[in-house]
Formats: sequence, structure tokens, C-alpha cells
Amino acid sequence: FKAQEYWSITADCNHSSLAFPSRLTHFAGDKVGKMDIENEATALKIVTEIKKSANGSLTVDNITQKQRLRHPSPPFMTSTLLQDASRQLGFSTRKTMQIAQQLYEGIDLGSGQTGLITYMRTDSVTLSDEALSDIRSYISKNHGKSYLPDGPRIYKTKDKNAQEAHEAIRPTHIDQTPKSTEAHLDKDQQRLYTLIWRRTLSSQMTSAQIQQVNLDLACTSGMF
Repeated sequence: FKAQEYWSITADCNHSSLAFPSRLTHFAGDKVGKMDIENEATALKIVTEIKKSANGSLTVDNITQKQRLRHPSPPFMTSTLLQDASRQLGFSTRKTMQIAQQLYEGIDLGSGQTGLITYMRTDSVTLSDEALSDIRSYISKNHGKSYLPDGPRIYKTKDKNAQEAHEAIRPTHIDQTPKSTEAHLDKDQQRLYTLIWRRTLSSQMTSAQIQQVNLDLACTSGMF
């Protein structure tokens, strides 16, 4: 491996109450590739030229808009639960599994021990027919049919050697919402349960529709 120095140039833009960053893509009529600005001196020279030409402002040169779909992620299996608990909650592997074990074995919700999630050691992303029916019913009732696909979303693990003896990690009852459990769980139990509950629910919802807008901003000497 041979290390290579490169620099990128961005501008912090404001329009009305909207703030957003923009990245330099062209300069002096040429496209700027990721590795093209090779040192600090070149970067500072370009910045100086742009500031001189732009005089504090950039002009919208072109607008392109497009829609794209973002499909929901499958329900959690052990590996993906560990990844998201680390990334979103800052939990270690050991802590995640300890809390998941507690949720699986049961928490006293006021009427005795109640298991809140299915078995947490699994490499399956499938859900039982009963769970799918309950989740779809919950979505229709609480979010409306526009958020409900025509049929259940069926996921398959990418690992050919997966042992799918258990379901994906899901709430035992989707009606057991995080709001209904927060008075009975400690902070970390509640955070992990909420993560599992939301992932399970969203896995059976329609794809998100994202409106993507790209702006080309220009000044005399270059374009961002």
C-alpha cells in the first residue's frame, strides 16, 4: 500500500433558513476528481481563486430532481442486531446479548414474567405467518393502508450455510409497543427493545419514497 495525499474543497452554503454543504466538482472548466488536488498549496490556491470570483455568493446553475425508493431492512438476526446496537446505541457485543437474554427470558410487566422477544441467537430473517399477520394488522390499524404493501415482505438470508431453526429476532407481540413497556424496563432494556420493535415493524412496511434534489452552484472560476 502506498499512501497518497489528496484534498477536497467544500463550501458551507446558506439560503434563507436552509444550510447545506456543497462539494467542488469542477474548476477552470475541468472536472475535479477525488485525488486531483494533491497538496495543501494547490487547495489553498483554488480556494483563494473561488473566493475572489464568487465574492461570498454562488449562483444556482442547474437543478435536477429524481425520486428513488429505499426498501426496508429485514428483521434482525444476531449479527445485524449486534451491528446496529453497537452503531446506534454504543453497546458492546456482550452487553447486547445480555440484555437480549433478559428480554427473551421475561420481564415483569405487572402481571408476571413476560418474554418480550423471540430467541436472540439466530441467523434467520424469516417471520412466522402468525407474526406477519399481526404486524400487517398493526400497520393497517395504526398507520393506514398506504404504508402496507399488497402482500407480506419475505426475506431470505444471504448465508447459504445459515441454520434457520429459529425466526428472526422480533417482539413476541407487536402490540407490546415501546410506550407500553417503558415503565417496566430499565433504560438500556428499553433502548434495545425499541430498536428491535421498530426494525420488525418497518420490515413489513412500504418502501420509503425519497425526493432527491441536486444543485449545481457556479461562480466565474468554477462550479460546486
